[in-house]
Amino acid sequence: MHRNQKFYTYLQQRAPQLTEEWYESIDRSDTGGVYTSNDPEVIKALKAQNQEFHQRFIQVFSEEDVDFMELFEEWIVRIAKDGEHLSTPIQFVIKEFMRTRSQYLKEVAAFIRMYPNEYTSEKIEAIKDLIVRAHDRVIYHFVVETQRTSELQLKAQQEMIYELSSPVIKLKGETALLPLVGDIDTARAKMILENTLKQCTEKGVAHLFIDLSGVVMIDTMVAHQIFQLIDALNLIGIKSTLSGIRPEIALTSMQLGLTFENVSIKSTLSKALEEENK
Repeated sequence: MHRNQKFYTYLQQRAPQLTEEWYESIDRSDTGGVYTSNDPEVIKALKAQNQEFHQRFIQVFSEEDVDFMELFEEWIVRIAKDGEHLSTPIQFVIKEFMRTRSQYLKEVAAFIRMYPNEYTSEKIEAIKDLIVRAHDRVIYHFVVETQRTSELQLKAQQEMIYELSSPVIKLKGETALLPLVGDIDTARAKMILENTLKQCTEKGVAHLFIDLSGVVMIDTMVAHQIFQLIDALNLIGIKSTLSGIRPEIALTSMQLGLTFENVSIKSTLSKALEEENK
């Protein structure tokens, strides 16, 4: 990297003003999210984050030996996980990175005017090139980390949805109901298997009614998962009763060679509950 202690010192002095100039020049008609917030606390945090960026970025011009990504890794991860930034379209965040990069390029011109005969065109271009490349690295790693964070959030939300969409409802005594509704794909079927076993154990269920009347269609893998659930419940001593099996589900089960030896079958949930109450 191109070390330049004078430029480093110059930027250290200019850093607070760079943040203020950057914030005041935000085009609020052509951006959104965190950058258009009127909340004083959000604005204060945004300016602090920008100032911290400057303090880290400036270090690349210091004569001290620094690892660039060590400077920025923690900052990038924190900003990528920040709720305000996550709710801001990424193109607006990248736009502000690019505007900050332009600020630095302008600062090079202002700095050079202070030392008109000291820097060759090659040295000036070297400083500008470092600014561009360093910003590009920050932008790239920020996008990667934001994508990773978004994927983790999406996975957590999907798991929560799956869990909420397949609740084990305690009835009376040691009986409970698992009403399955909607389309069931392989991922959801796996979640149902895991959550049902856990919930049945926690709630002390001895007899579980599994109602499939709200399930429109399942594929062969899902049918297999449901029978795995029944087998697993049987292994831990929980009796199962299936109700509401549609013809297409029954056909899929027969084609798979799945047997109904370990489960009681009733045409409807009401008949299954009536049988239990006799």
